Amino acid sequence: MIQEKHSLQRSFNSEKLRKWFFVNRRSLPWRENPSPYEVWVSEVMLQQTRVSVVIPYFKKWMERFPTISSLAAAPMETVIKAWEGLGYYSRARNLKQGAEYLCQQYGGELPDSYVALQEVKGLGPYTIGAILSFAFKKKVPAIDGNVLRVLSRFFALEEPIDKGKTQKRIRELCLAILPDNEPWIIMEALIELGALVCQKKAKCHACPLNHQCLGKEKADLLPNKRKKEKTIHLHRDVAVIYSGTELLLRKGSQGKVMADLWEFPYFDRGSNMEAILGMSLVPKRALQEISHGFTKYKAFLYPHLYEGEKTSLVNYFWIPFDAARKLPFSSGHRRIIHDLRNNSILDI
Repeated sequence: MIQEKHSLQRSFNSEKLRKWFFVNRRSLPWRENPSPYEVWVSEVMLQQTRVSVVIPYFKKWMERFPTISSLAAAPMETVIKAWEGLGYYSRARNLKQGAEYLCQQYGGELPDSYVALQEVKGLGPYTIGAILSFAFKKKVPAIDGNVLRVLSRFFALEEPIDKGKTQKRIRELCLAILPDNEPWIIMEALIELGALVCQKKAKCHACPLNHQCLGKEKADLLPNKRKKEKTIHLHRDVAVIYSGTELLLRKGSQGKVMADLWEFPYFDRGSNMEAILGMSLVPKRALQEISHGFTKYKAFLYPHLYEGEKTSLVNYFWIPFDAARKLPFSSGHRRIIHDLRNNSILDI
């Protein structure tokens, strides 16, 4: 194992990568001497989300919740509202619950132990590695999609990278090539290399590791992945129902994908909405059709504006227009709200 480590370090020119990184790295608000909390928040936001989208959200988040204790004390609905638009809302719920746990167990601070961090809600191997590497300056691999791609090409690994066995091997290789001196710089440089150069369409001519890369001749074929799960299409009629200056809304149930998010009543396309709701509706106008994706689904929404008589309905709430503006909505339904507001259809 020691011999393999030395052999790998000789084949992997970390000094070239270090120099490249200091010249080419992006200036990001969470990058310069970050606190463990800043690393945690930024890495959770960056999951499934582009850097350009995350930057303004991160800045606003840190202004609103500057410490773990301030996040723990905030109402869940306030946290979800701050996350609105980033999608995958379980990330926000996990941050909030993780902050509560840290306040109870560690005085509102993140511990610097891998085992201890595993107990924090929502923290997986990559995020734990990032916190320990970038915030606590430890020699720990942080293997995200960028690093998987870079190292699978550099070492010409042809096994699918979404297999646990392959990911374990890449983690071992990553640990072996990290230098003892400032390993966190090389760790972040590998991530940056994947983001800027070793992209889906590889820019091998610009790579500082080009001459040592074993997979450069077949870079466009690597990494291998197993077939994706088929996307499921959903077609839904959405009833935007108002009575006076109130909207009929419901809140996502706990344990569901849209938990803590508000939505208009929706039904399978072609359903008898009046019969299901048990109320009469006066059609007013069709609204802009919308599509959006979440997890393995793509939903097509067909919203229509209705006027209805204010009656009590199980699991639904009549919310005043001014209060609805402050609520966090799921992605597609938030776009319906914007359509109502931007086209002056309702004074929301």
